[in-house]
Amino acid sequence: MHSKIWTDMFALGLPIAEKILRPVVVYFFLVIGLRLAGKRELAQLNPFDLVVLLTLSNTVQIAIIGDDNSVTGGIIGAATLLLVNYLVVRFLYRHDKLDRIVEGGSTPLIENGKVLEDQLAREVLSMEELVEAAHKQGLGGLDEAESAALEPSGAISFVAKKPDPEEKRHAEVLARLDQLANEVATLRLGHAPPSA
Repeated sequence: MHSKIWTDMFALGLPIAEKILRPVVVYFFLVIGLRLAGKRELAQLNPFDLVVLLTLSNTVQIAIIGDDNSVTGGIIGAATLLLVNYLVVRFLYRHDKLDRIVEGGSTPLIENGKVLEDQLAREVLSMEELVEAAHKQGLGGLDEAESAALEPSGAISFVAKKPDPEEKRHAEVLARLDQLANEVATLRLGHAPPSA
């Protein structure tokens, strides 16, 4: 009885080479699949995207472990995934051009204060999602954004509009005039003739 438990728990049902190769194949399939699915899948998840990602992990589980339910098989599969990921990340870190090909570049969503609706459609982002992302970054609305881009990580980054130098100078002059008007009013009150 006891030997069957230990055998079921630790004896591999598949050859070690197959246990290592299966996670490697699934890893690269998922990396390519997520890259083709778009940046949105990585950070801008709606309920449908979340369901797909959760069921995806369950779907590929059998492909990774095969008919082997042993602890040893699971550890080999998990260790292989971690090692492959470590090696890929380190390799891409040293090869910038390849990293840009694999991860992709940022996609402009707003340029010069104008929303690029064709880019939103291409990335399957709604205007409401863009507004929500702007609010999360402290902007009151899209009219306050000079530019925005969907980054390779799936995050949306915004650059707020800055007043041009003429507007800034105009505001400074108005503030200074208000200050001078207050000082003149204070001086007039100090030199007012005594009331009878």
